[in-house]
Amino acid sequence: MDRFPNAPHVDFHSPLDLSKAAAAVLDAEGRVSGWGSSAQRLLGHAPEDVLGQPAARLLATAPGQRLSTLCKLCQAHRPRSTVLDLCCRDGRTLRAAVTFSPLAHRGAAATVVVAAALESQRCWEAQLALLQGMATESDVGLTIFDTDLRVVWANVSTDLELAGIAQYIGRPASDLFPEGEFLSRHHPPDEDQIMEHVLTTGEPIMGMHYRGRAPADPVREHVWSCSYHRLVDARGELLGLFEESLDITERYRAQERLSLLVRAGKRIGASLDVRRTAAELADVAVPQLADEVLVDLPPAVIEGRQPPTGSAPGHSLLRMHGRTPEEFRTSPVSYPPWSPQAQSLATSRPVIDASPPEPPDGSGAAAAHSCLFVPLLTRNAVLGLATFRRSSNPDRFGPEEQTLAVELAERAAVGIDNARRYTSQHAAALVLQRSLLPQHLPEQSAVDVAYRYLPADSRVGVGGDWFDLIPLSGARVGLTVGDVVGHGMHAAATMGRLRATVRTLALLDLDPAELLTRLDGLVAQDSEPGAGDGLGDETLGVTCLYAIYDPVSGRCVWASAGHPPPIVADASGSVALSALAPGPPLGLGGLPYENVELSLSGGSVVAFFTDGVVEDRSTDIDSGIDRLSQVLTWQRCPLEELCDRAVSARPPGPQADDATLLLVRTRRLGPDHVADLELPPDPAEVAHARTDTERQLTAWGLSDLSFPAALVVSELVTNSLRYASGPVTLRLIRDRCLLCEVSDNAHTAPHLRRARRDDEGGRGLFLVAQMSQRWGTRYTASGKTIWAELAIP
Repeated sequence: MDRFPNAPHVDFHSPLDLSKAAAAVLDAEGRVSGWGSSAQRLLGHAPEDVLGQPAARLLATAPGQRLSTLCKLCQAHRPRSTVLDLCCRDGRTLRAAVTFSPLAHRGAAATVVVAAALESQRCWEAQLALLQGMATESDVGLTIFDTDLRVVWANVSTDLELAGIAQYIGRPASDLFPEGEFLSRHHPPDEDQIMEHVLTTGEPIMGMHYRGRAPADPVREHVWSCSYHRLVDARGELLGLFEESLDITERYRAQERLSLLVRAGKRIGASLDVRRTAAELADVAVPQLADEVLVDLPPAVIEGRQPPTGSAPGHSLLRMHGRTPEEFRTSPVSYPPWSPQAQSLATSRPVIDASPPEPPDGSGAAAAHSCLFVPLLTRNAVLGLATFRRSSNPDRFGPEEQTLAVELAERAAVGIDNARRYTSQHAAALVLQRSLLPQHLPEQSAVDVAYRYLPADSRVGVGGDWFDLIPLSGARVGLTVGDVVGHGMHAAATMGRLRATVRTLALLDLDPAELLTRLDGLVAQDSEPGAGDGLGDETLGVTCLYAIYDPVSGRCVWASAGHPPPIVADASGSVALSALAPGPPLGLGGLPYENVELSLSGGSVVAFFTDGVVEDRSTDIDSGIDRLSQVLTWQRCPLEELCDRAVSARPPGPQADDATLLLVRTRRLGPDHVADLELPPDPAEVAHARTDTERQLTAWGLSDLSFPAALVVSELVTNSLRYASGPVTLRLIRDRCLLCEVSDNAHTAPHLRRARRDDEGGRGLFLVAQMSQRWGTRYTASGKTIWAELAIP
């Protein structure tokens, strides 16, 4: 049974073989004395038609030439082959290949004639030439193995023939390339297993890539494309198998170089970090191109500054070696002017050193037998030097590999330059952001404060969160926290501008709702088209919360513009989210902002925060608020410890948003720090106010302030009694300074002016300004309060 029914039949016998060709016998006179059935099939003449007849009649040449041609061929003493035109019975002319062989038969001369169609003969000769060419001239290596997988034959193109085929005949296939390996992952890696599979199943395996060193060239590594086919005879009996192998080393390396460039385009320069970019270059190039890659850069480039110009090449460089940033080591290195490294830096061209010395950095790396030095060039500047070293790979750097190394170095140079520029801009942005945030919070008696600011884990690293503590009149304190949507320089600049605006408005003693209303109007103006400040896009997503705490009354008032409300943990330990209905974010307008008032006992802890503290990609904001509330149940702990607990409670991993946390523990000023005196609308009460002030300062041990304080109180009370219509209240507060406050029901504020010599008044507020370190006016629902602060000696 035919094991391959669809395969074409291949017959390697010549068409002039006696088993196939047309045969006839001619006597000495050129007559046909023998005519076989094969001759009848070829020309159609029956034996009775040609026997005894001159053979010349079968030639289709001119009658005068037939006999002479036939005689020459029959009288030859050795076989002669020629091409003749023969006459067929049906009148056709057949061009045939004919062989005349002399034959002695019982002493009589005779000639055996063998003929076949010339076309069949030419086809057979072409097949024979094809087989001969494959065996002697083809680049495809052919090796035949028997059923025991031992070498039987190999053509001249195989590396076995080049190394001497005789010594490999009869040896197993595993002895031919003992150190090679298959690169395909879809088949068994062992050649014996592959060949056994082909013998057993008859399924050919084609296109396997095999890497190893040939017996004829044991130094250089080659890659072959191998195919295996089973061999059977005409009866279907298994004979063995043969292997086709084609050396594709150059093509394979070209593909590897192309894939290396593709991988380099994806990897090198994606991190915007100088050290990581150098590590990416090493990781891409090792081990395919080199056994080790070293990157030498000036310290200025690593720090994000401009590369130095005009200095001697190779001096004051830092060598980075390693394949990951964690493995990277940095060591100083310099090269003398005559070294190939300095030559490469000076000429901006790659240089090959076939016998490099030991590495000068003392890294303990294996001695290299070939080094390629490539300058890192970008924008007509030399950033540094990349060194490709080979120690275990015996091949030296060829022209294609030099081109590849230059391409990799160019990509690395662009990535390093981008990283350098990013480092410089990032450092400038961080300096800007830190300069806009509070460097330290001012000392005051109203609250204890602790805070944490955590930038987002992003490439930009600069965000728009801010916080602030603003000392206000009357020992009060303003507390604010806000968030600008986005990251980068614009967000940081917007944050700084808004923080300064909030501080300015707070010093006007506006209540929280009024402050946010004015701030909303300013933001809306900035976000209008054509505002011209470049901050419009960022100011469309600003939230802010502002609070005022009074340590005398324990009253805290706050308002929110789209910002999460604070969490309050009172002195008893209960924790609750403030019942604050946030208004719209700044810049949107349309809805008013409302104040929320709460009385806080001394020792209460209030947490002001941005959404980055309570919200992340894995949890929602409600879960984050519950998590922060749980931390605040430890409110008796120091505030710094509470901040650390709150930060540690955040989910691990990269954070997408900045996180700002401001913790405040409230204090109360007791009765021994505050004195109130209500005065009827009578000018004679000015003397009583001055006397009571001196008496209270003596009780507080502040007699040294009696004269300036009495003078300030006298002037403030006089102004209130003169311009107000109702009773006047005097309050003295002993804090870090002495606070004198006079409240009335009038809404007109006094103004400091320069009095002329002939003016009878106008000098009171001037005296107040000279005696106090600060003074001002704040408005209340029932009128105004004029205050002055006197420094305590």
